[in-house]
Order: sequence, then structure tokens, then C-alpha cells
Amino acid sequence: MTPEQKLAAMGLELQDFNRIGYYGAEYGAMKPFHLAGNVLFLSAHVPIWEGKVIHPGRLGEAVTIEQGYAAGRITALNVLSGVKQAVGELSRVEALIRSLVFIPCAPDFTEVNKVADGMTDLLREVLGPEKGVGGRASIGVQRLATDLCFEAWCSFEVS
Repeated sequence: MTPEQKLAAMGLELQDFNRIGYYGAEYGAMKPFHLAGNVLFLSAHVPIWEGKVIHPGRLGEAVTIEQGYAAGRITALNVLSGVKQAVGELSRVEALIRSLVFIPCAPDFTEVNKVADGMTDLLREVLGPEKGVGGRASIGVQRLATDLCFEAWCSFEVS
């Protein structure tokens, strides 16, 4: 089963960044991805769906762990949308190399790892444990642009 077929079986869909454009341009000068040989570097992906910020705010204040986890899953769909925009087919992913996740949170919130699992779990479900799990760092931060509750940078090995 291809990753696209897995997504369909899960009742999930991707955004078409080739059609609607990569939303990162709204946050400053950047390109959506850079392909260097067989390494794909994605610009930041966030929980924006159909132009709407999903679960705005900080963890431990306006956003619960469950909401942050759900925002991570939306972010993972956008990461996969970015991969598809860059290389055409998700089956070209050989491995997630690394992800860097930023979680805005209250000063005493220490469970950023549980929030970051939302993205990691979905990537593993869609790409499989060998290709969908890589190195990861989850970092609590003060704030993100437009009150986003999740931001991820990912790099993939692709064929």
C-alpha cells in the first residue's frame, strides 16, 4: 500500500500546495523546500488548514496537550503535503532524517514531547516505522507567529 493509499484508508487528505501555494510565504521570504541531491529540506510547517490556524495559543494555557497533539497531526499532513509538492509522490521518501519541533508553552509546561508525538505518530503511521521515524528535538518556546501552537522543520532522504 502506498502512503497515499494509507492516507485515503485513514480518511485523511493532503493540501495541494502546487494549487493553493505554500503558506510560509505569508511569514517572510522563504521557499517551501530545497532539494540537495537526495536530501529534501522543508521550510517550516504548521497547523494551518484551509487558511485557518488550528488551536492557536500556548500549551499549558489556552491549548491542551490533546489539542496540541491534534495540531501536530495537522502539521504532519502539511509536512507530507510539502514532500508531495517537492518530489511528487510520497513513495519517494526513503526516510525521515530529522525533525525539529517548536511548541509555544507556558513557563512551567514540560510535556512538549507529548505534543510533538502528534506529528511523529502520524508520519510513522503513513510512512511506516522505518521511513517515518527519524531523529527529533522538541523545544518549548515563548511564542510563534500568528499565535501558532506548533511548528516543525523536517528533512527527508528521498529517491
